[in-house]
Amino acid sequence: MMLDEYLQYLEERPKRTTRTAISRDTKIKRAAGVLGTSMARKKNDPLYKRMVYFRTQYFKYREMIRKKYNPRVRSQARR
Repeated sequence: MMLDEYLQYLEERPKRTTRTAISRDTKIKRAAGVLGTSMARKKNDPLYKRMVYFRTQYFKYREMIRKKYNPRVRSQARR
C-alpha cells in the first residue's frame, strides 16, 4: 500500500525541467575544478586551508546578518 501511495505522489508532484545544456567543455571545467580542490586538500595546500577558513567565515557572517534582519524582511518575503 505504501508503494502505491509513493508512486502516486511521484506522478502528482510538479516536474521541474531545466533548459541549460551541459556541453563537454562545461563538464571538463567542472571536473577540473573538483579534482583540483581535492588534490589541494590531499597535498595539505595552504591556499586550500585559507579557502576553507574564509568559507566558514562567510557562513558565520551570513547567519548573523540573517538573524539580524529576518524580523524586518519577513513581511516583504510573504508578498
